[in-house]
Amino acid sequence: MTTVRTQFPHPVEVVENLFIPLPDGTRLAAKLWRPAGADPVPAILEYLPYRKHDGTRTRDQGLHMYLAGHGYACLRVDIRGTGESEGVIVDEYTPVEQKDGSDVIAWIAAQDWCDGQVAMIGISWGGFNGLQIAARQPPALKTVIAVGFTDDRYATDVHYIGGCLSKDNIDWSGTMMASQDLPPDPAIHGPAWRDIWMDRIRANRPWGLTWLAHQRRDGYWRQGSVCEVFAAIRVPVYAVSGWADNYSEAVPRLLAGLSSPCRGLIGPWAHSFPHDVTVEPAIGWLQEVIRWCDHWMKGRDTGIMDEPALRVWMQDSVPPATCYRHRPGRWVGEDAWPSPRIRWEALHPVGGRLAAAPQAGLARVRSPLWVGLAAGEIGRYGDEADWPTDQREDDAGSLVWQSEPLPDRVEILGAPRLTLRVASDRPLALAAVRLNDVAPDGSSTRVTLGLLNLTHHKGHDRPEPLTPGEFITVVVELDDIAHAFPAGHRIGLSLSSTYWPIAWPSPELTMLTVDCGQTRLDVPVRPPRAADAALRAFDPPEHAPQSPVTDHPVTPGHPRRVTRDLLTGRITVDFPRWTYDHTMTDIGIRQASEGFARYEIIDGDPLSACLVTRYRVSQIRADATLGHESETRLSCDATHFHLSAWLRITENGHEVFRRAWNEAIQRDHI
Repeated sequence: MTTVRTQFPHPVEVVENLFIPLPDGTRLAAKLWRPAGADPVPAILEYLPYRKHDGTRTRDQGLHMYLAGHGYACLRVDIRGTGESEGVIVDEYTPVEQKDGSDVIAWIAAQDWCDGQVAMIGISWGGFNGLQIAARQPPALKTVIAVGFTDDRYATDVHYIGGCLSKDNIDWSGTMMASQDLPPDPAIHGPAWRDIWMDRIRANRPWGLTWLAHQRRDGYWRQGSVCEVFAAIRVPVYAVSGWADNYSEAVPRLLAGLSSPCRGLIGPWAHSFPHDVTVEPAIGWLQEVIRWCDHWMKGRDTGIMDEPALRVWMQDSVPPATCYRHRPGRWVGEDAWPSPRIRWEALHPVGGRLAAAPQAGLARVRSPLWVGLAAGEIGRYGDEADWPTDQREDDAGSLVWQSEPLPDRVEILGAPRLTLRVASDRPLALAAVRLNDVAPDGSSTRVTLGLLNLTHHKGHDRPEPLTPGEFITVVVELDDIAHAFPAGHRIGLSLSSTYWPIAWPSPELTMLTVDCGQTRLDVPVRPPRAADAALRAFDPPEHAPQSPVTDHPVTPGHPRRVTRDLLTGRITVDFPRWTYDHTMTDIGIRQASEGFARYEIIDGDPLSACLVTRYRVSQIRADATLGHESETRLSCDATHFHLSAWLRITENGHEVFRRAWNEAIQRDHI
């Protein structure tokens, strides 16, 4: 249970909106919380496109008022072209966004209420751009706290995973199109709100058109991928994520790659701040933020840098389920990462077993297109049906190897990897690799996943067709994880040639032949550490009071659902998206959204793959009712992706704008 704290060391003054001028004349909108009557203090900046006035309003108050009450000036700034900020936005993580952020930091540092020091804090987009801006080295930026982020925009974001086209690529494009043209508030802008709104509407387009134009790791993705420029980040970084979040593997990579001071924290959480979670246990994370900032910006010895470099929740084994509200386990720590304590154990596929020694042999699989229906979501928020179900369903169309029952408990920490000697009978192919925890009753829980587009075996920047029948050696790295396999359980390895809808299928069903004698699974085994028992306990979770909001009942039109028509072979996977209806009573604005993503395919026909997203968003104010409707559709043939979309905007029920797109984008080895 999170405590709502109302008493703080400092009273807090709130400035609902102020404008930050940029060198080109554009003004970015900010909300400011600061200690009332205090001397100049360090500032903490959160920089997002998600509308500080009527989007993230409620959670912003709980976070930033809390930190301001402990002696920091906190600003929540809308990115150019979003929320109450002027200008237009054309893509995510652009150089313009990063330069604007650097200019904002300089402006904050020059204010009389700031002592010249600025930190950046943020989850997801805010975690991304905090690191991206740190690589630009603005002088006033002293530290970054990044939560639920990635350092690699190509390989481990929502667009491409291991070179495979991710289900969330166009899904996320549809989501962003539904929010990019929402209007600013006339109470802040006066009559100018309409011109700003119309500029946004005219600039709105499916960003997926850009993302599909870059199907390999080129300069577009390198820009903003801080793994390319780790040495440029010279400020301390606190890197945080959760094992149920698809960005968790970025934390150990940052610890391994940065030369600046860094601490990593990974809990059992989904895509959330650690004090406000859907997967327990929550922690007093805002207290940890204060410990971090007090150390780096106020020179106080809080002890945080004396603690392990990486602290993670070692997850106990659980039966497969579509939702976990609590993950049993315990906190463990490593003093360095990579840790010299980790012991890599090799397991080899022999028949249907994982054995200690290799043995020659071949194994073949041509997976049906229903493999992947037990995968759940990619980026999990802790909703009712986000997690993978029993893996025996997908194993029926996969190659499966299992260890003997384990004589003792085995704990792993890190990124398992499969060195795979494989041949394809088609020029385009992918491999999906799952590590599973198989209980004595046969039930199988997915522990971690890795995907690889096999045409990228020489690198994500230089794909080439496979020569049918010719063996290649690749390494499929699975996502980092901390997991304990109990005694009596088996370690399971599954390999498939499809994984719909997580990965877009190859144009033809593919037969993979595995050379088992030259294939090896390496598992990062973590030995016991006595010092884990003495780790400092986290404080209970707290936040400040949230902004008032009235939630109205909603019923998603497309609940989370998987449907298979055994007569036609049609498979439909539905995900609800951003469905809500609430009134922000303190500003008199009601907003509602209803959305869904639907993935369809006909078993046996990979060219039948299709994704549709649909959104209906409305904003009701005293002066107007404004509406957005949009649809995005992605389909394919053997040589091209086909993206069509339409957008419709209404004001008081009358259409004021409509636009449509219909484009073909050549498939680039996908």
